[in-house]
Amino acid sequence: MPELNVETTARLPKRSTAGRAIPVAGLENMPWWVIILILAGLAATFVIFTSADYTSIITLLSSGISLTLYVTFFAYFFALIFGLIAGLMRVSRNPVLFTLATLYVEVIRGIPLLVQILYFFYVIAPFLADRVPEPFDGWFRSEVNEGIIALAIGYGAYLAEVYRAGIEAIPRGQMEAARSLGMSYVQAMRYVILPQAIRIILPPLGNDFVSMLKDSALTSAISVKELTLWTRQRSANTFRPLEHWTIAALLYLVMTLGLSLIVRYLERKFAIPK
Repeated sequence: MPELNVETTARLPKRSTAGRAIPVAGLENMPWWVIILILAGLAATFVIFTSADYTSIITLLSSGISLTLYVTFFAYFFALIFGLIAGLMRVSRNPVLFTLATLYVEVIRGIPLLVQILYFFYVIAPFLADRVPEPFDGWFRSEVNEGIIALAIGYGAYLAEVYRAGIEAIPRGQMEAARSLGMSYVQAMRYVILPQAIRIILPPLGNDFVSMLKDSALTSAISVKELTLWTRQRSANTFRPLEHWTIAALLYLVMTLGLSLIVRYLERKFAIPK
């Protein structure tokens, strides 16, 4: 093969930069929508922080962000547990467990999430609060705890189907091989099937986590003072809905985009090599 010299390399066709958002090394693969979001974010940041009114609104509404994240994280944690239990029951050969899990999934998925939250708050929580011994009855006397439980139950039905799909995506030979090594069904599911299934279902789990952050706004219907309720009260008191709801929308956008980036990083880190 002939060696390349200065003249031959000069005659080589240059790599086209057409279609790139930014023809700069390291940034050429950045999509246009990211650039538009960055520019819009910079413009919004400049307008907000150069206005005393918007700055004061952000300060007031920021107190609702911590509760929004608190509700989201704990509700999703319990939803993962509920979904895992129901998902394992859905793939069980026990007809009773399969029927109970299917009933839970189909009923919960057939009722709007807002209706579930209101039903739990007005019907189930008061019923349990009078019958659960102390100190566990406190879980059903707090609006925040009731919102967390209602969200967890609602999302648990959807996560159960995600778990079921991930488990069924693992070849049956994996279970048979584990059982042939002397593992019980529980051990095989714990050490062989579930670790592989989690890596498969990580993207939909991350999407549901971001969706729960947005659906946490529904808990404002039962007086949970998260970001949406704070915005509604402040805009009603000041008669300035434009400024308040604009800031609330931007705050939700920042939180969802931030969580989406974290989820994508985890997806790439734990993805199954192809």
